Amino acid sequence: MKALPVNIEIGSHIWVGDPELAWLDGVVFNIKGEDAEIQTSDGKTIVANLSRVYPKDAEAPEGGVDDMTKLLYLHEPAVLHNLSTRHEINEIYTYTGNILIAVNPFQGLPHLYDAHMMERYKGAQLGELSPHVFAIADVAYRAMVNEGKSNSILVSGESGAGKTETTKMLMRYLAHLGGHNASEGRTVEQQVLESNPVLEAFGNAKTVRNNNSSRFGKFVEIQFNEHGRISGAAIRTYLLERSRVCQISDPERNYHCFYLLCAAPQEEIEKYKLGNPRSFHYLNQSSCYELVGVNDAHDYLTTRKAMDIVGISKEEQEAIFRVVAAILHLGNIDFAKEEDIDSSVVKEESKFHLQMTAELLMCDPHSLEDALRQRVMVTPEEIIRKSLDPHDAAVNRDGLAKTIYSRLFDWLVYKINVSIGQDPNSKFLIGVLDIYGFESFKTNSFEQFCINFTNEKLQQHFNQHVFKMDQQEYIKEEIDWSYIEFVDNQDILDLIEKKTGGIIALLDEACMFPKSTHETFAQKLYQTFKDHKRFIKPKLTRADFTIVHYAGEVQYQSDQFLDKNKDYVVPEHQDLLSASKCSFVSGLFQPFSEETAKPSKFSSIGSRFKLQLQQLMDTLNSTEPHYIRCIKPNNTLEPAIFDSMNVMQQLRSGGVLEAIRIKCSGYPTHMTFSQFLHRFGMLAPEIWRGNYEERVACKWIFEKMELTGYQLGKTKVFLRTGQMAELDAHRARVLRNSVTVIQRHVKTRATRKNYLLQRQASIHIQSQWRGKHARQLYKEMRQEAAAVKIQKNLRRQLARRSYNGMRSSAVVLQTGIRAMAARGEFRLREQTKAATAVQAHWRSHRAVSCYKNLKEASVVSQSNLKERIAEGEDMNLNMEGEIDSLEVKNYKLQKQVEELTCHLQSEKQLRIELEVEKGREIKTLLHSLKNLQNQVDETNAVLLKEREDAHKESGAHLIVTEASTHDDDAKKGTCSEEVGNLKALLRAEKQRAENSERKYAEAQGLSEKRRKKLKETERRVHRLQDSLNRMLCSMSDQFADLKMILHTSSNSTSTSGTIATDVRVDFASDNSDASSNDSDFSFPAPVLSSASDDLSSQNNNFQLIVQDLSTTEISGSEEWHGDKEGAFDDYF
Repeated sequence: MKALPVNIEIGSHIWVGDPELAWLDGVVFNIKGEDAEIQTSDGKTIVANLSRVYPKDAEAPEGGVDDMTKLLYLHEPAVLHNLSTRHEINEIYTYTGNILIAVNPFQGLPHLYDAHMMERYKGAQLGELSPHVFAIADVAYRAMVNEGKSNSILVSGESGAGKTETTKMLMRYLAHLGGHNASEGRTVEQQVLESNPVLEAFGNAKTVRNNNSSRFGKFVEIQFNEHGRISGAAIRTYLLERSRVCQISDPERNYHCFYLLCAAPQEEIEKYKLGNPRSFHYLNQSSCYELVGVNDAHDYLTTRKAMDIVGISKEEQEAIFRVVAAILHLGNIDFAKEEDIDSSVVKEESKFHLQMTAELLMCDPHSLEDALRQRVMVTPEEIIRKSLDPHDAAVNRDGLAKTIYSRLFDWLVYKINVSIGQDPNSKFLIGVLDIYGFESFKTNSFEQFCINFTNEKLQQHFNQHVFKMDQQEYIKEEIDWSYIEFVDNQDILDLIEKKTGGIIALLDEACMFPKSTHETFAQKLYQTFKDHKRFIKPKLTRADFTIVHYAGEVQYQSDQFLDKNKDYVVPEHQDLLSASKCSFVSGLFQPFSEETAKPSKFSSIGSRFKLQLQQLMDTLNSTEPHYIRCIKPNNTLEPAIFDSMNVMQQLRSGGVLEAIRIKCSGYPTHMTFSQFLHRFGMLAPEIWRGNYEERVACKWIFEKMELTGYQLGKTKVFLRTGQMAELDAHRARVLRNSVTVIQRHVKTRATRKNYLLQRQASIHIQSQWRGKHARQLYKEMRQEAAAVKIQKNLRRQLARRSYNGMRSSAVVLQTGIRAMAARGEFRLREQTKAATAVQAHWRSHRAVSCYKNLKEASVVSQSNLKERIAEGEDMNLNMEGEIDSLEVKNYKLQKQVEELTCHLQSEKQLRIELEVEKGREIKTLLHSLKNLQNQVDETNAVLLKEREDAHKESGAHLIVTEASTHDDDAKKGTCSEEVGNLKALLRAEKQRAENSERKYAEAQGLSEKRRKKLKETERRVHRLQDSLNRMLCSMSDQFADLKMILHTSSNSTSTSGTIATDVRVDFASDNSDASSNDSDFSFPAPVLSSASDDLSSQNNNFQLIVQDLSTTEISGSEEWHGDKEGAFDDYF
């Protein structure tokens, strides 16, 4: 609804749109061109165009008005605010003329519906008491009794708005007026309510917005006799949503009865071969199988009990649920493509469901299969059987399921009507229509199209009624209303239901052509209605279309329109089920009449829907209508929550805003003369000075304001749309000017009074302030003297604390350095002492061992050599070859010994160099530590001297000047920097000492590795010495053998020669002993005869070899005295 041009000025109270709360109230505080700056009630400041704001009645009652036609401004925000205000105080009913708006409170309000309340509204005029559903029922009953005309009450609203409860209250009140009492048995209201569980089980389902939504229209006829007493009742149902049986959307559910049967007792489930709802095609199209807070097993027993109450026998109940189970099994029959073209066959896994369907319907399985897979075409010449492809066979199956369920529902309604009882002689009736409201979802299919078509029809009926009420008001006041145009929606109805060229006609036409698809149907709509103002082709879609309904635009998806519209009963189905062995099933399918049995007869859901809707409208047009619009305040179904956006959408869908638009097309504002003068008399103050009639005074005001288009009735003023806001704008201007004058005088007096009080107070404040200032000055002087004294003591304390801290730090630093130096010196002394002890022990041990071994070896070698020389003199010539080989071997051994000796000397030299380097580094570190200690001592001495000088200087001066303080601080800073530098040097020396220790540890590790290598070398020399000893032993044996040979050969020599020889040998032995003491291991050549000169030369060579080897060994031993680690312990 667009805002109408009104006069908005600064200070005007207005309504402005809000995306969350629908509307916000505020006050205009500035206007710039076409934009207004608004201060909203929640403290926000927004800018809005003047064409998008609505005026607000600032003087409206706080609790709202009970009839919204009394609102001075009749527009969307005013209506919404009035409903919200009344909802807060639990006033759930509000009139709009004779239309009742009922807001669901979602809580019990028993005080509104007790017997006392019924008696209060009995016979009361509409509007005399507070709005109530009983008032509407009473008006309908009084009109029926007094005028002798049937009445109807139309209850509408979306799912969950409370239509069912409102219908119950209407029937309770009508039963109260009809005169039934407890002695007459069950009342009509009780009988109708007892049938509700049955109708809800088979006609209600879960939708997106409601868990128990009625998917059919219900018109309850309460019949009265000529005395106004209830004589009977009947329930008429309209527009059952048949397509829901086969097709449901997620998260909706199918009709409740299917889930109730799946939750039946185990024996029932086994008898019908049922199971989990997820196993059935008609139920598993949605993921919703259970409802929160609903027990399907309990509801199944409740439904069976309700069937007993309404008079359905056990056999009929058995047959009813057998049919329901058959529909579930029927939906699980799937078809596969057969080898032949355009033919199908039942899948192997579906044959069980085919057999169960036939058993439950008590018909032949083969006939059922043929009826699903084939279509019979009767021609004048012959009967043709046409096979269906899998898709057409599935459509044929769904058509059979919808037909069975529809006829079962019609039979239940018929049975309930029989149970309630009807009066064929009834003269009057009051009908209560409970039908679904306008629907607009994310996905809108054929069902929403039919429902919205119904609401368009009802809205046209509603608009005519509202316009008629306005006409009666205008006639009563005798004003001219002939030029007021009636706002009608006939163009939308023509778009939908026109016999030639309407949407339903085009849909039926598309269904009659086998090759038609939803896309060809949509293209036909685009071509036919491309210029229609109520029809829109959406962008980016090929099969959707949009219709501009009275409640807004709705976009429909046509992809299932053709399948859901097909409704004709296949003759094969009719013949199959009419021949069922079950009397209940055959009774549902009575034989066709000759007219309906014609093959050319085509029927569709849309056509039947339009026919039923027309019958309903004929019934409503034959009665006097009354309207109740039910509103759901929130989607969470909780009390005390008012969702403005949700309610606004329902007001549009329910036609309330459309009714307001109709009223606004005429004279929406009605006021009595006295009310008008009371509100706007200030615009013409001169009328109060004269004695004018109210009508003349009102006309005077209009002429002065230069307004036209208004009407003056007999007792009321009728204003066109916008005129009330214009008058309020003039009134606000007058009030604002008056307020300005009053404020000027009041502010002048208040300002003068305030000035005098301020002058007297300022004099008193000045005197008090001066005294306070003097006291404050004296206090500051005392504080300054105390601060100087405190500073002196504090600085002295800080200086002493700093000196003590630096002194303790220096002491700790000196202690650490001296301790480190002492530990280093002690560690060096211990290492030197340990090395000296090890060297002494090792040299002593090595010397003793060497001496013993050499002495023993020399004695043994000399004795053996003497014998061998004596024996070898005779063998000299024979041993030349052997001696040559021994010399070669000896030469090789000598070379190896020399190489090992050189290697050993290099290892010892490297170790000596490492020891020298290590000692040099240690001396360097000690020298650095000593220099550092001297620097620290000098720094401490300088620092101590400076502190003593500073202390003496501070004692000499009582007042510490700022310059001396700066000098002390500079000296302290210098000392601190020196101490810091010394600490840094100390840390560097520590780091250097640690590095030296680490290098020393690495050198020790390397020395250890080399010592091990030297040990290995010594072992190898030892093994070589052993080999040499063994060789000497072998040579000794050879010399012994040679001596024996020589001794044998010398037996023939002279005695003197022998004696001489013995003497020479003894002499040689003596000389040998003597020489062993001097040269450790030497063999002087024996005195032999000239015959053994060659042997002597050989022996001399051997003596040289042994002497060189011994000399080398002894010299090596002397060099080993320098090795402090004792490399040849294993050798000894």
